[in-house]
Amino acid sequence: MEFTGSSYKGAYKNARMEGRGEYTLPTNTRYEGEMKDGMFHGKGVLHFPNGGKYEGIWEKGICKQGCYTFSDGLEYKEKDWDYCHSNDRRFYTERCSGVKPAGESQLTNTEPPPEIPDGCYDCGEGFYDPETRVVTDHAGGFLRNADDQEHEWITRTCRKGMPQKDESEGCAPGSSTKL
Repeated sequence: MEFTGSSYKGAYKNARMEGRGEYTLPTNTRYEGEMKDGMFHGKGVLHFPNGGKYEGIWEKGICKQGCYTFSDGLEYKEKDWDYCHSNDRRFYTERCSGVKPAGESQLTNTEPPPEIPDGCYDCGEGFYDPETRVVTDHAGGFLRNADDQEHEWITRTCRKGMPQKDESEGCAPGSSTKL
């Protein structure tokens, strides 16, 4: 495991992971649950760095049944999904806590929204740098490299971080000249 960057804490049988354990992948995704013959087997939970989790029942390393819960508590439903569709574009936190008054728009599901680094995009789970084509979590940890399709989608639809204006720049009230 040290060669792959993974780690394991838990029970062993015949030098194989077996029983309850915690397996951490190099991406900091963590599996907590039952193991058999070195594989996820039985009830277990995958905890993702973004705060989401996938609870499932595993068989020989393959998830046979499960449910994903987003970091804000929203549970994904394959059928009858009534969140974020054309008739209701509210964030989950707005559905739970109510919509803000006019003029105080909520830009992300978290309040306050994370500050986007200059030239990068907020793609929900983190930031995307179009120069390096890397998606990182909000703390700067590597998540993945974006392919051409994801790059195009992010640059077309997501909020972009803009350089902060120097306080000495700008116009004086009632004037059209720079200070």
